[in-house]
Formats: sequence, C-alpha cells, structure tokens
Amino acid sequence: MATDHIRYDVLARDALRGVLRRVLSDAAEHGLPGEHHFFITFLSTAEGVKLSPRLLAQYPEEMTIILQHQFWDLVVSDDRFEVGLSFGGIPERLLVPFNAIKSFFDPSVQFGLQFEPSDAAAETPAANRPAAPAPSAVTVPAPAEEDQGEPAKPGEGAEVVRLDRFRKK
Repeated sequence: MATDHIRYDVLARDALRGVLRRVLSDAAEHGLPGEHHFFITFLSTAEGVKLSPRLLAQYPEEMTIILQHQFWDLVVSDDRFEVGLSFGGIPERLLVPFNAIKSFFDPSVQFGLQFEPSDAAAETPAANRPAAPAPSAVTVPAPAEEDQGEPAKPGEGAEVVRLDRFRKK
C-alpha cells in the first residue's frame, strides 16, 4: 500500500473541525437559531482544557456539555472555545481546545461529528496508539421521547450526559 504523504486524514479532520468552529462562532455571534442545540464531548484532561478542580474530579476522562438554554459568554477562537455554564447551581468557565473534542451532536437535525483525539490532545503517547481513522460526519437517530428525561428548569444548571443515551438500542 502506498504511503499517504499528503495526510488526507489530517486534512479531513481539520476541515470537519472547521465546521464545528463555524457553527459555534455563529452561535456566539447570533445565538442558537430555532431548535438547534449542541452536545459536545471532549477529553477533560487533554492539553489546554481548563476545568475547575471540582469538575475535573467529577469527570476525570471525558465530559459532555450541552449548549442550549443556559450558557453564556461563548467565545470562539481559531483553536478553542470558552463558555460559561452552571453545574449544580455553581457557575463555571470552561476552555476547550478543538483538538480535545471527541464528538459534536445537534439532535434538532440529527447531525453529528466524531473525532479521534489529535496527537496534541490525547494522553496516550502516539507510539502506543493505533493509527487514527479519518473523522466522519454521522447521522444519529433522534432520541425516543421517553429517553429524553425532564427538561432543565431555570436555575437547575447544566446536565452532563453520555451520547449513548440518545442512540437507539
């Protein structure tokens, strides 16, 4: 098999992260349109991630946040985003580099992206990790009505959930 000197996998991953960056930039500038909302899963100990010690202790490997009704001060730059969220009534400021993101899902239109952690974000040394497949756009079925749980009430804070909860079994 020929060696990929162009690194199409890296080009595809960066292009799809560009989609995520654009969506978050638009949300930061204009708010969330219609019923759109985002589930973002990231590696909590990846290089550049900033979480409070309390959240890091609670989510030592990965964390999923929901950007829907109760978030503030979303700031997006070329390589990361920052957002304010409330967890258990306690306001927190999170900083998440794009290369730490594992998945992005917008259930309102059943659109998702999955990423393999980049070399800079992963904790495991590259020599011990298998080659990463190219990221892919995925269509995820909408959650069943009974699986959605109670919607958050004002002042209750954000809920961290796993995306598996929204996949049909």
